[in-house]
Amino acid sequence: MKDFFKQVAATFVGLLIFSIISSIFIFIGLIGMSLSGSQSNTIKNNSVLVLNLSGSMNERVEDDFQAKITGQMTGQIGLDNLISGIRKAKNNDNIKGIYMEFGAFTADSYASMQAARNALEDFKKSGKWIVAYGDIYTQSNYYLASVADKIYLNPQGQIDWRGISAQRLFLKDLLAKFGVKMQVAKVGAYKSATEQFTGDKMSEADREQTTAYIGSIWKNILKEVSKARNLSTGKLNEYADSLITFAAAEDYLKMKLIDGTLYTDQIKNEIKKRLELKDSEDINQVSLADMADEPDDEAYSGDDQIAIYYAYGDIVDGAAGGFFSQKQNIDAQTVCKDLEKLKDDEKVKAVVFRINSGGGSAYASEQIWHYIVELRKAKPVVVSMGGMAASGGYYVSAPANWIIAEPTTITGSIGIFGMFPDVSGLLKEKLGVKFDEVGTNANSGFGTLSRPFNAEEIAYLERYIDRGYKLFRHRVAEGRGMTDQQVEKIAQGHVFSGEDALKIKLVDQLGGLDAAVKKAASLAKTKSIYTKSYPEPVNWLDQLLGEVQNESYLDDKLRAEFGTYYEAFSILKTINKQSAIQARLPYMLKIN
Repeated sequence: MKDFFKQVAATFVGLLIFSIISSIFIFIGLIGMSLSGSQSNTIKNNSVLVLNLSGSMNERVEDDFQAKITGQMTGQIGLDNLISGIRKAKNNDNIKGIYMEFGAFTADSYASMQAARNALEDFKKSGKWIVAYGDIYTQSNYYLASVADKIYLNPQGQIDWRGISAQRLFLKDLLAKFGVKMQVAKVGAYKSATEQFTGDKMSEADREQTTAYIGSIWKNILKEVSKARNLSTGKLNEYADSLITFAAAEDYLKMKLIDGTLYTDQIKNEIKKRLELKDSEDINQVSLADMADEPDDEAYSGDDQIAIYYAYGDIVDGAAGGFFSQKQNIDAQTVCKDLEKLKDDEKVKAVVFRINSGGGSAYASEQIWHYIVELRKAKPVVVSMGGMAASGGYYVSAPANWIIAEPTTITGSIGIFGMFPDVSGLLKEKLGVKFDEVGTNANSGFGTLSRPFNAEEIAYLERYIDRGYKLFRHRVAEGRGMTDQQVEKIAQGHVFSGEDALKIKLVDQLGGLDAAVKKAASLAKTKSIYTKSYPEPVNWLDQLLGEVQNESYLDDKLRAEFGTYYEAFSILKTINKQSAIQARLPYMLKIN
């Protein structure tokens, strides 16, 4: 007994010492973060903004306090921070140019790359220069780099230039190996999301629409690169058809795709020449983090607030979650509460709803739709579409006063489906589980695990899904000032690029977030405005006292390790968590 109390005391003392030491480290970290945040980031004269483009770029990057403390940081760039930093650099007389160094950098969409590129184009209007350098340029990275005055490449480097392809991944045969089949009820000839689970190749309808919208995206890329590099679109297509990815670096120079080949240490001399520095002098470098606390000369400053509400990721029913188990989802329960607060906030004169989503739960989309309608009764609502605003993402956008999309946004996909896993083969044939049952009525056993749906049950489900589709179609008709019949001609799950969506009146204007803010101010009939972003970041104390995000961190690491194959893993991991009735794009749309 004496030994037992000694062990308990030793354990208690150990835990106490560990807690004290941990608290000291956290306190020191907080002091350091506080001091660094309070220091003025006065930028020295003759500086250059250095954009180290590696990792991934998403709409926003949350300030994860726990990740900072534990060192579990993943390389991410927020599109909002990137655009803001470039804008500030344009107006700061001490910054003479931008140097972009490309690593393994990916964005969530070509629309995000287009928004970043437009910001760089605007930067050049100030008369300042941009220089790009990379060991290897992926196609999307070269698209972004093409805006630069000079593009340099490692002497042994590559440019991946081959056109755009969109790939689907089909899981029917994989699921069959486990005795699992998907039972589907859907509406829309173009609604191809379910094909991933029921087919082994693209349907003709899906092939048609996919060819159209990736062709539209490619056309935009060609047009902008052609203008920047003074090359015809025909010549650029010729390069793509020749698979110049494997060409020698000196050949890229002959093709006028680059302006020179340099090693990393040599690029410094190029920057020094532009800054008129001697070889012995150091370059004053400024990062995006340094720009965060700098004043924004183009920021709106006035009396009336235009709220920018960011909604990106899968649309989900609260804790139900989505197929992809993303760290950032559009939780209908949270979003609806936030929109209600914005409606009741007298300081907010208009709302820009920034949406980047391929959809998700039809129930959740309907809930958000309702709150957008109620919000619009109180003040103007302008939708700004990012990389995707399709299916459920379009559902929630439809009631807005005005919709703005990037030319390369993927939108439309007006249609829904229901998908229900049949695991009876797994249970009976693979695991040897037996079933028996009794019931009181003809359909008492509806949804049982022991068997798939019968023909009568499927008919009930199809009527239910058809009713949901007609509701979706009517919601769009109401929001866009069209008849149900007019919407039907462009519905059926058909996906469009933003450029093509403008032609059929699914969107009102092409442009980015700035255009949306200007339109919101115009509709609110106010010129004295300021902007504020929502949802507001979770403060460090709430993060510290909240649940540890280890699962999100692990998902980020798995995504980085698995690459394209992560989505298949994630689907199988969360297959029992998704909402049964979905309004969303194909689950895994890989555009290269």
